[in-house]
Amino acid sequence: MRPVSVWQWSPWGLLLCLLCSSCLGSPSPSTDPEKRAGSQGLRFRLAGFPRKPYEGRVEIQRAGEWGTICDDDFTLQAAHVLCRELGFTEATGWTHSAKYGPGTGRIWLDNLSCSGTEQSVTECASRGWGNSDCTHDEDAGVICKDQRLPGFSDSNVIEVEHHLQVEEVRIRPAVGWGRRPLPVTEGLVEVRLPDGWSQVCDKGWSAHNSHVVCGMLGFPSEKRVNAAFYRLLAQRQQHSFGLHGVACMGTEAHLSLCSLEFYRANDTARCPGGGPAVVSCVPGPLYAASSGQKKQQQSKPQGEARVRLKGGAHPGEGRVEVLKASTWGTVCDRKWDLHAASVVCRELGFGSAREALSGARMGQGMGAIHLSEVRCSGQELSLWKCPHKNITAEDCSHSQDAGVRCNLPYTGAETRETWYWDSGNITEVVMSGVRCTGTELSLDQCAHHGTHTTCKRTGTRFTAGVICSETASDLLLHSALVQETAYIEDRPLHMLYCAAEENCLASSARSANWPYGHRRLLRFSSQIHNLGRADFRPKAGRHSWVWHECHGHYHSMDIFTHYDILTPNGTKVAEGHKASFCLEDTECQEDVSKRYECANFGEQGITVGCWDLYRHDIDCQWIDITDVKPGNYILQVVINPNFEVAESDFTNNAMKCNCKYDGHRIWVHNCHIGDAFSEEANRRFERYPGQTSNQII
Repeated sequence: MRPVSVWQWSPWGLLLCLLCSSCLGSPSPSTDPEKRAGSQGLRFRLAGFPRKPYEGRVEIQRAGEWGTICDDDFTLQAAHVLCRELGFTEATGWTHSAKYGPGTGRIWLDNLSCSGTEQSVTECASRGWGNSDCTHDEDAGVICKDQRLPGFSDSNVIEVEHHLQVEEVRIRPAVGWGRRPLPVTEGLVEVRLPDGWSQVCDKGWSAHNSHVVCGMLGFPSEKRVNAAFYRLLAQRQQHSFGLHGVACMGTEAHLSLCSLEFYRANDTARCPGGGPAVVSCVPGPLYAASSGQKKQQQSKPQGEARVRLKGGAHPGEGRVEVLKASTWGTVCDRKWDLHAASVVCRELGFGSAREALSGARMGQGMGAIHLSEVRCSGQELSLWKCPHKNITAEDCSHSQDAGVRCNLPYTGAETRETWYWDSGNITEVVMSGVRCTGTELSLDQCAHHGTHTTCKRTGTRFTAGVICSETASDLLLHSALVQETAYIEDRPLHMLYCAAEENCLASSARSANWPYGHRRLLRFSSQIHNLGRADFRPKAGRHSWVWHECHGHYHSMDIFTHYDILTPNGTKVAEGHKASFCLEDTECQEDVSKRYECANFGEQGITVGCWDLYRHDIDCQWIDITDVKPGNYILQVVINPNFEVAESDFTNNAMKCNCKYDGHRIWVHNCHIGDAFSEEANRRFERYPGQTSNQII
């Protein structure tokens, strides 16, 4: 490891922070240098690589000895304090698991706990200086905002001696530069150095080197190149070599982690007898279409994947989930590192891992935690090939769910910012009928009307628009509670006037002999968790909520959930719906505070880490099954069915149960979230023939 210069730019800051720095909860202590108490006797620096000038591994010098900080209990609030110690206004993020490489020497701080308003890290709680049970594989880092404190001048902040490093790598096509389809998969390897782009000498170049380069550029694997063609081509071109002697093991996440040498400025004979290094990368299935390799990819038989990512805002990032015994579960973050994360990324058709995420940074899962202490060498073809431990519920919690961010190929389709402008001068609508699944890389890949647009309202005020965000909520229904609380009630009609007014009964209720008789209702509780990375808020603000006099409350969303009874072939025989008359935090996880409460016309929503409980005994928390005949059915509950509020994952919004109704009683069982089972288990569920008796096993 070689230390490098400190202040650099990071392309991975949260987009939301471009719009509002308060989105990261940045505290606002005094920034007047004369008023800062400072950390007397301490010096600070950022180190490690690859990185940018304002990010890196945090190192502190105390009593003349440099040391690091363990990532246990590290938070964004601690990063804010440390960034101010380093002369920046605030932090935009933090890293764990020695993202910038492991440090050396002492680990000065462990279990660091800051509120974010401290003027010095010495004011934060910890286990004490030098008291740690961590290794340098757990060194913490920070990503600071590239903005210095006004008038900041502190001799306690030092920069590390500058050394050359490989910050960026690209593939340049040998012919047709600028005319090749994206992503570029084959060409000369070039590295960016301080004086520009340079080639790499191919003497000693190996398949391991190609594997690392392809992984950095978002490709899961590499293939052989036509060496004779490139040798011939090299004789006709001028080259500028900046790097030689590259020797990778193949498991590195970045070329800078490989053994390599830079040419010195006075080296006149560069790469004698050699040529520029060339790689040919194999794109994953998601990117094969644009690179012309889709047909080849489809010819290979594909079984069901046993690893997936959930909860990410982009392709190639999310919470890691694995399939075991036909059920999806999460992975505990103990000993989770870049090697294991890279195995996941490549297995899913992406490149090597850019980050190995811990602490449920991509949201918490529900249900089983299948794996813990996964230890990969980086050469495995599947996460299941890595040594690991099977765990019990006592060993780990979902607050420790592991996640990844993978390297992706450059396709030219990224949207980095959202712009607003007056559309009054726009005279043409170029696309209509757009229908996307959500997995497309660009709008052109979605189904639409083609070159002939059909737009009933052609005025510019009817053109589509978006607001982009890096985070979103993710709602999930507690399926076990539905199964535990389901029962039938015969409710007298004279008690259902308000329910009828809010359309919570079957259509046949209109012709009933009111107020005599009753309706048969299937009741159950609905506990809805927000496991995402942003609060779930109603689409409309309070000014547009609708007052319902009968029940005496406002509706913030007319349709919040759909309740359906389906036949085994999917025919709907009964339905219900629930308006969000009160979205609030009923309960929260231990370390999360409630933010939303409906009382006194309060703000409505569901905080990350909290849940909203609709009890079985409140109005409209039912399905009217008065007209349903005895038989075997499927109970289905869908949250946010009209996609009115953004979520990071809509595939887990539906819950299904098998149920048997004999005309008097109902048995509800096998309740599960729609994406919780394997494909084969879901097929068995769909083919379920029903119970031959009332005994449920």
